[in-house]
Amino acid sequence: MTATTTPTTTTPTTTTPTTATVTDLYPTRGSSEVLLPRQEPVVWGAPDTPGPISAADLQAYERDGFLTVDRLITEEEVAVCRRELERLVGDPEIRADERAIVEPGSQEIRSVFEVHRISRVFADLVRDERVVGRARQILGSDVYVHQSRINVKPGFGANGFYWHSDFETWHAEDGLPRMRTVSVSIALTENHDTNGGLMIMPGSHRTFLGCAGATPKDNYKKSLQMQEAGTPSNEALTRLASEHGIKLFTGAPGSATWFDCNCMHGSGDNITPYPRSNVFIVFNSVENAAVEPFAAPVRRPAFLGARDFTPVR
Repeated sequence: MTATTTPTTTTPTTTTPTTATVTDLYPTRGSSEVLLPRQEPVVWGAPDTPGPISAADLQAYERDGFLTVDRLITEEEVAVCRRELERLVGDPEIRADERAIVEPGSQEIRSVFEVHRISRVFADLVRDERVVGRARQILGSDVYVHQSRINVKPGFGANGFYWHSDFETWHAEDGLPRMRTVSVSIALTENHDTNGGLMIMPGSHRTFLGCAGATPKDNYKKSLQMQEAGTPSNEALTRLASEHGIKLFTGAPGSATWFDCNCMHGSGDNITPYPRSNVFIVFNSVENAAVEPFAAPVRRPAFLGARDFTPVR
């Protein structure tokens, strides 16, 4: 499948979770935007840890913040996943569920969350060693699913996802303390260079961009359709893009992109006739379990930020 403002410093603050006080290494949603260096590893596992990722690919992941795998799953498996996606999107009960997010204009389903809990097909995919094995190898521990979803971008006008760091949201609104989280996007349709594919700024994972502005109550109800809180400024995005460039990912159905939680990424609108759908799984280390939100009045619902830290087996 091919990346602002002048940095300022700030004194770390603390938040009180259920059982302990946790230092906030990544302040965000304050009065001003900040750029801070990453405080922890990208690859947590030892270089010689056995797993499906080669040593060279791990080095590339550490450098760039992402790793692509051509045809991670087979054509037959893609077909099964696509039938399941279509079943979920066409199910009236799923549409009525709060885990289904619709496009503001067309009212078509944009995403369905927590698919590993509502679908046996996607639950099996999460447990597949080709998938969870890579997460364990990168994060150096057992992992649990922080979030899962299917994304649907039908042709002729599906909206994109604006530039953002997932970690900024998961830290601010879900309480993930550290950058020990990895996502995988598995393509279920052809990813062309024209149908709203994933874009990442390579190397941006080494800089945390703390956004300006407080988090509104129940921000997720609006942000899942169009994000405002947690959105970087044009100046910050220009600076990061100038430093890192932008890579656009294309690939066949079944191909996958693994990327670090702090990568600056986004995707454009799909105005072509060609749909783009994917399954998206977020693995978090069991040693990085969520505490209370660092910059939000309340936790988001568990279907967005899991509170069940049971390792994937």
